[in-house]
Amino acid sequence: MRVAVLGAGVAGITTAYELARDGHEVTVIERLPEAAAETSFANAGLIAPGHAYTWSSPKAPRILLRSLVDDSQALRFRPSLDPRLWSWSWKFLMNCTAEKASANTKRKVRLCLYSQDRLTGIVAETGVEYHGLDGGLLYLYRKPESFARGSANTRILAEEGLELRAISPEEAARIDPALAAVKDKFAGAVYCPSDGSGDARVFTQNLARYCAEKLGVTYQFDTEVKGFEATGGRIDRVVTSKGTVAADEFVLCLGVFAPDFARRLGVSLPIYPIKGYSVTMPIEASSLPPTVGGVDEDNLVAYARFGDRMRVTATAEFAGFDKSHKPDDFRHMLAAIRDIFPKGADYAKPQYWAGLRPMTPEGTPIFGRGGRFSNMVFNVGHGHMGWTMSAGSARITADIVKRASPGFDPAGMLVN
Repeated sequence: MRVAVLGAGVAGITTAYELARDGHEVTVIERLPEAAAETSFANAGLIAPGHAYTWSSPKAPRILLRSLVDDSQALRFRPSLDPRLWSWSWKFLMNCTAEKASANTKRKVRLCLYSQDRLTGIVAETGVEYHGLDGGLLYLYRKPESFARGSANTRILAEEGLELRAISPEEAARIDPALAAVKDKFAGAVYCPSDGSGDARVFTQNLARYCAEKLGVTYQFDTEVKGFEATGGRIDRVVTSKGTVAADEFVLCLGVFAPDFARRLGVSLPIYPIKGYSVTMPIEASSLPPTVGGVDEDNLVAYARFGDRMRVTATAEFAGFDKSHKPDDFRHMLAAIRDIFPKGADYAKPQYWAGLRPMTPEGTPIFGRGGRFSNMVFNVGHGHMGWTMSAGSARITADIVKRASPGFDPAGMLVN
């Protein structure tokens, strides 16, 4: 079949790979000049089933309320007149019960594990380079009480088969020698040996090239989707800024822009952009960078090494489509990371970035067919775990396209 994939982020390109691998004729349409130029551009880089907890938890409302007067909060609410913000925030709050948080977290971790396995398969099949590190991830706790809570919370992930170990600061320093000089700053850590890290943008762009060269996938970059032409209950072609593209099946992978297009198809997607910040710095010969990635849990600051660069990420800001940033926005995360890795990178050469995560209130993505047209498939709403969940989501979507039973059951994550 001819399949048009709308969007060339990590979700769109992995989907194109799986579809082409299944023998379909695939065209990817992207409004920007290259793949991975939006949300996938500079994300945290952690491949982290061990951090699959949903954000909509019983403690989230208190954090959001506090953020109105305290900018250091990991979740920040920025009130606006946008009715979509208030509608989405209400749905988010409705998921902040212990029962729903548990159910959503279990769905997330199951998908993350399936996806991690599929990512391993893609890398083995293609040889795509992405600065991957497979030595696990460390979730570091500075306070005894937060370490106790973090250790107890691992139960919900362990019940789904994920190995996690509560360890001492000394063992954390053995796993990552870069922590040896600062181990006394921590009460302990949770170690997930199967987690990893890698540059999502490098992976996506290299996989896009592989798809073009080996699988015949074609791309239309600098091409904006404008609408659709349909007959009866089927879409015939997508209308773009450069003409029309006909296909038998269409896959929507448009991230934070998906809801606007979905409405034209008769589908309401509960997706809202949640802003995140990252800073990337070069690693010099004199640097002492981390050897594995991790998270400073008391500050919710994530870090990862990509070859000769170190990336630090933090913050989830409910701020609409605003991607603006200033150096002061990165002050808290840089102070936290310099406290752990004083010589981790050249902090005088930061590259600042802010991007928008396509979040659902549950924290899980949305798959399947829906709306007025039978040949539109959705693969959207991956939020802050898009890198971790992309490969598995792509396989699920490819199975839906060919009307086969997915190898992973996406129950609770299907479009209404």
